[in-house]
Amino acid sequence: MATDSPAQPEKAGGDFLTMRGISKSYGGVHALTDVDFSCRLGSIHAVLGENGAGKSTLIKIISGVVQPDTGEMRLQGQDVQFLSPLQASKSGVVCIFQELSLMPDLSVADNISITEPPRNRLGLIDDRALRRRAEELLARVGCEDINPREQVSNLPLSRRQMVEIAKALGREPQLLILDEATSALTSSDVEKVYAILHQLRDDGLALLYISHRMHEIEELADTSSVFRNGRHIETFAKGTHSDEEIVQLMIGRDMEHVYPSKPTRDAPPEPGLEVRHLSWPPMLTDISFSVGRGEIIGIGGLDGQGQRELLLALFGVLRGVSGEILIDGQPARVGSPADAKSDRYGMALIPEDRKTEGLMLPMGVADNISLAALPNLTSGVTIDRSAETQKIQEIVDRVQIKVGDLDNPVATLSGGNQQKVVIGKWLLTGARIVLLNDPTRGIDVGTKQELYRLFRELADADTAILFYTTDYDELIGCCDRVFILYDGAIVRELRGDDITETNIVSSSLNLPTGDDGGSDQARGHS
Repeated sequence: MATDSPAQPEKAGGDFLTMRGISKSYGGVHALTDVDFSCRLGSIHAVLGENGAGKSTLIKIISGVVQPDTGEMRLQGQDVQFLSPLQASKSGVVCIFQELSLMPDLSVADNISITEPPRNRLGLIDDRALRRRAEELLARVGCEDINPREQVSNLPLSRRQMVEIAKALGREPQLLILDEATSALTSSDVEKVYAILHQLRDDGLALLYISHRMHEIEELADTSSVFRNGRHIETFAKGTHSDEEIVQLMIGRDMEHVYPSKPTRDAPPEPGLEVRHLSWPPMLTDISFSVGRGEIIGIGGLDGQGQRELLLALFGVLRGVSGEILIDGQPARVGSPADAKSDRYGMALIPEDRKTEGLMLPMGVADNISLAALPNLTSGVTIDRSAETQKIQEIVDRVQIKVGDLDNPVATLSGGNQQKVVIGKWLLTGARIVLLNDPTRGIDVGTKQELYRLFRELADADTAILFYTTDYDELIGCCDRVFILYDGAIVRELRGDDITETNIVSSSLNLPTGDDGGSDQARGHS
């Protein structure tokens, strides 16, 4: 039975949650096997592992989304079995999932208090109290700039994530679970979340934190537990393992050659994509650069400096863009995404949010992969099913998508495999220019390594790749050159040995890098 009121901490540092012998299977797949796990009050506990390691199943059991097949769970020493997230929440267990739970057509204030809105003496919802409560919780997460009356669908993904955190804090949790809580946030919001989590820990809460970003784990986690193939591998204190040792625990093998080797060139490659004086006020200003055939060009800088808008402008999503785009040396008129992906231009855009912008989650894996390439698979007015099936299987093999049946809904796949489906969908179009919008967000280290290898293979096959990422290591490890955006303009080009974290950070702040190897827009890179 679930308790009906939040468990109160007896003392900071005591065990809040204890699990023993937890197992869960879906059909013949063992998601968790005989797992023992516990977390303490006044501590941030990281849960690490590749996609499919069992992390999501663990937190779903803790938060009442699913029930285990075997095992027991205790909260403050009392046996509990949560049959729903509402029961878990009433016991002080609140989870912020990577897939946000907000209702897009409702206001921010309505979402924050959706389960228990404040009411007046007549039992009606008190709009003034509703708005005041939202303002207080938004201020608690450092987001006073968000209007409680604003419809959630009008907010960018990073702001929605902060609303989700405010909503969770409004439930007054004793155990707060965060699943990739910073994956969609801007740099400034990440710092706010760090401060919030440290304060909650100091207030005596237990926090479970799931992230694939090692620098976040180093920054936040007091204790870490590694899961692999549905089993709890090891729990250890902060500072007792190096990043390399942690990764080896996660994947069960040495993590050698994370990034493929970059090619050496005797001469610059032929340009596949050229951009001249592109502007989209006020977000983009006089941007010029080129991407050669076979190059991976990184786009860096602090979040919100125009990187996403640049990719959308190139793909024909935005209206009112000025400037010139050339593809293979010829002027291109990309007025829409349909133009961009046409055989004439051969562009592909891997979007920021795979679940809402890249996939039809209820549809099968095969249908999702073929979606963007349907015009190429038709013969007259009918689809050549035999050719379609063959080409889809070739993509599945090439991208190494792990799926039992291609008709299974894509929603049943892990996050990494879902991202592979998005990439595979565009590869089926035969794209010659690939625009990547933070493609490894929320993906485990093993799958990231597979994607890095795929990107380099695409480049080696003369694909021109423009790669926006919020991860400095990816800019350094993957990219042949890196353009840094600041306030909607390219302020620096880094290449070769000058692609370092110090230069990337300094350039992102529009500070001098102190090197001679880079070039900037004012000095006329093309």
